[in-house]
Amino acid sequence: MRSLVERQPLVSRTSALAIDEALDLLDWKRRVFALYAAVRADPDPALAWERWVEKRDRLFREHPQAPLSETSRSLFDGLEYFDYDPASRVIGTIEPAAGSLEQLPSSSQTPIGFHRIGRVTFTLRGSEQSAGLYWLDSYGGGLFLPFVDSTGGAETYGGGRYLIDTVKGSDLGVTGKGLILDFNFAYNPSCSYDPTWACPLAPVENRLSIPVRAGERHRDPDAMS
Repeated sequence: MRSLVERQPLVSRTSALAIDEALDLLDWKRRVFALYAAVRADPDPALAWERWVEKRDRLFREHPQAPLSETSRSLFDGLEYFDYDPASRVIGTIEPAAGSLEQLPSSSQTPIGFHRIGRVTFTLRGSEQSAGLYWLDSYGGGLFLPFVDSTGGAETYGGGRYLIDTVKGSDLGVTGKGLILDFNFAYNPSCSYDPTWACPLAPVENRLSIPVRAGERHRDPDAMS
């Protein structure tokens, strides 16, 4: 999801416009946080996913902070997803790391600083996989887990998808000491819909060796009709 720093600096605009946009963004974040709170609270993951899909479509269609250009918004008829797959919900085991600062690639060609705080290992469709866990290196911080799989660049966005991004509300929760990894809730970064947005992308270590046909698909944002 989005951040005000991804746009033209607010100081270059009128104060009224800056305030209006800030309040719109606040409302967007509030809605996304509430949506994921409902997902975590629902004992039926499949039903939670259906509501997540429905409410994301509504946000993209109606909210002024949706990451769509004016052309894409006028053509928008819903995001595309793979069918819900119960086998794509797994529990990851976290292995701590030293917390080294790393610069993750971004769609703007300017790397974004994160601390690598651990690694999560999991079994998906019988295949052992792992990915780095990152903590945003800025005020407040937040856990970040992007990934790209072998569908990237074809069925899904080539820069990867996000599974967890807690600074923007995307949080599927934990169980015991395990991290809930439900790939049905994988979604595309803002830059996949509109290249004017700057987004961190999945690093090399978060490239999974298998296809993950769960979560959001990708299509040309100018063809959303």
